[in-house]
Amino acid sequence: MAISPPHPVGPIQESDRLSDRTATRLRRLIVERNLQPGQRLPAERVLALELGVSRSVVREAIQQLASLGMLATRAGGGTYVQAAAAPVHAVVEPLSHFREVLEADPEYRFDVLETRHALEAATAWHAALRATDEDRARIRDAFEAMGAAHAQEDAAAEALADARFHLAIAEASHNLVLVQVMRGLFALLQANISQTRQALYRDPRTAPALARQHRALCDAILAGDAPAAREAAEDHLAFVHEALRALDDNAARRDRASRLPLPVARRP
Repeated sequence: MAISPPHPVGPIQESDRLSDRTATRLRRLIVERNLQPGQRLPAERVLALELGVSRSVVREAIQQLASLGMLATRAGGGTYVQAAAAPVHAVVEPLSHFREVLEADPEYRFDVLETRHALEAATAWHAALRATDEDRARIRDAFEAMGAAHAQEDAAAEALADARFHLAIAEASHNLVLVQVMRGLFALLQANISQTRQALYRDPRTAPALARQHRALCDAILAGDAPAAREAAEDHLAFVHEALRALDDNAARRDRASRLPLPVARRP
């Protein structure tokens, strides 16, 4: 049964969305400038001019990142990059230790897929509501990259474009925790089941369905239709889950058949 994210309580205010977008841009600015823990950010008025928003919006964005442990504000002393973003890394970092578990137990990947099912329904919903023009351009580019890779029959490139498409949607949700968790999940998936993911694109029974599902998801987000985006994400992940399960079942049958004893040849 599909797990649906809770519906938003009340309308999303434009100022809230602007502060979310500003927080994401501010985080990118920190990464692009390679600001290290302990280094000070530019003053609020400088950031406001650079990001094209008011100082109050910059202040709200800084508060968001401070609540995640990424920044620390000192009274009268400015804002500094924090030593560790504890709340985010506490969720994401342990996922890297589960690679050995997945290799030992292939069933674990279906737990990961169930988690993706819940998370991506939420990211699709919020992306439809919050995506900027820049976000929509990245989502559209990733979708077109999947089509180009498919036309060239490059299953590996298509699987990679698939991951980038879903990550672009997560980033468009402007929820930093969701983005970090999704990145952790995709790193886990790509490291362990890339061959299985590619198999979906080589199979003529599944490849066209994946293309239709991605198109529906892309169109819903670009149109700002949150309910349709959530439904498209749920349908897509349910299909992937069933398709991977079918691939595993077929592989298991072939393995059992290969272990059957060969018939004894009769003498003439």
